[in-house]
Amino acid sequence: MSDSPILLTPGPLTTAIETRRAMLRDWGSRDPAFIALTAELRQRLLAVAGGEGSHVAVPLQGSGTFIVEAAIATLVGPGDKLLVLVNGAYGERMVTIAQRMGRAVEAIRWAEDEVVESGRVAAALRADPSITHVALVHCETTTGILNPMPEIASVVAGEGRAFLLDAMSSFGALEIDLRTTPVTAVLASSNKCLEGVPGLGFALVRPEALERAAGNSPSLSFDLHAQWKGFEKDGQWRFTPPVQVVAALVEALRRLDAEGGPEGRRRRYQGNFATLLAGMRRLGFDLFLDEAVQAPIIATFRMPADGTLVFRDFYDALADRGFLIYPGKLTKAESFRIGCIGALDRRDFERLLHAIEGTLARLEAV
Repeated sequence: MSDSPILLTPGPLTTAIETRRAMLRDWGSRDPAFIALTAELRQRLLAVAGGEGSHVAVPLQGSGTFIVEAAIATLVGPGDKLLVLVNGAYGERMVTIAQRMGRAVEAIRWAEDEVVESGRVAAALRADPSITHVALVHCETTTGILNPMPEIASVVAGEGRAFLLDAMSSFGALEIDLRTTPVTAVLASSNKCLEGVPGLGFALVRPEALERAAGNSPSLSFDLHAQWKGFEKDGQWRFTPPVQVVAALVEALRRLDAEGGPEGRRRRYQGNFATLLAGMRRLGFDLFLDEAVQAPIIATFRMPADGTLVFRDFYDALADRGFLIYPGKLTKAESFRIGCIGALDRRDFERLLHAIEGTLARLEAV
């Protein structure tokens, strides 16, 4: 693994050496070889979610937030209205993006440990026919909670509205089947469950929705309709692409396919999570969520109630041992997060637990 730290975060994350090696080559962005690589990227992204024939893949330079902002700016027009289903920080971020873009937006909110309820969504849509689009975070990285996406998608489609899915922390590991689930646009990025490196977001969008969105975006760079048209015209990016990031993601997608696709990756992540949870409970830590709604992507643990453990000291001590965890993002409880994703397996989590046990003993002795 070299001397790099093990990243137990929701992305960037630990990547396979083969993925990192793919970045060693320089590419000409207008060269036929890179155009072919981009075509492979777009095809493989569609295949992950069964979107061939129904959706088109539109990659965009930047982080996951960039692609969410581009999708809202493009697909939600000036005369449209967006309803965001919020049970964490990333749902709130979509509300903020829509407001900054000058789009009409409303939110229904749940507590951070509660899943989105389809009944409330259906009632809201029936009560307000001016709502044209609904947005949901599939796996809310704030806590690791898994929202009932297929059920929500069915309700939104039944009411004749467009459905935007933030699949940032689920795409590539948790099931998203566009052949059976009505989703207008899936939004995700390179550096989470796909196990690529940061720098690229993408949208899988129904082409008819993109056609209707021509001229909507107030941004030149974030115009997904124009980005799509550029790919369709000559296979090229409109502006300088992150060529090494593209190469790394194509290699990561090949590795995903070799692992058995999202199902195979999900099994590994579930093994990571099971190992982590059993060990953390043995060490006295409580999971924030009910296990029934916990996705095997990132786990949030409560800090001890007695206040004896200081997160900064805990973080620094683990970092000294080569493990980087994540601070909490909750509004109502002191917590920290440990990611279960990346090019890691149960053995890495057994090593982590040994490091946590040693760290706790050392901090208690101080």
